[in-house]
Amino acid sequence: MPTTDFNDVLLENADFLKPFAVNLTRDTEAANDLYQETLYKALANKEKYNVGTNIKAWLFTIMRNIFINDYRRKAKQRTIFDSTPNDFLINQKQVSVANGGETEMRMKEIYEAIHNLPEIFKVPFQLYFDGYKYQEIADALGEPLGTVKSRIHFARKLLKERIERH
Repeated sequence: MPTTDFNDVLLENADFLKPFAVNLTRDTEAANDLYQETLYKALANKEKYNVGTNIKAWLFTIMRNIFINDYRRKAKQRTIFDSTPNDFLINQKQVSVANGGETEMRMKEIYEAIHNLPEIFKVPFQLYFDGYKYQEIADALGEPLGTVKSRIHFARKLLKERIERH
């Protein structure tokens, strides 16, 4: 196929690639880059296109392969750019240390909030918090299942409000 004919066929069938690129990348700028890269690769490899075959499928395959290869390359690299004067690349895998004291304070705050709940909400919530199922709690308290679910729901709501205030 002559180059001009191939270029015409390529341009006629290229518009459907844009939505596919956006679907793959979920980013308009990245989609535009992927679209341009696909057209470039198609032009660079026009001799590999078999006349009479589905050009759309061929272009889809090129785009998908470019996307997968870029994704794999980025996943392997996992580096961030450091804007220090020497422009070093830093490995992103850095270890963070958990602050046990902060977690312990937060848990004390949660247990205190549970302790301060009205008795009608506290008992079913504590049982639920301890791992009992709704039906088991309802049976143990002699209450209807809907009542137990409702009380646990309101207990969660109250706890959320109290903890967010602090």
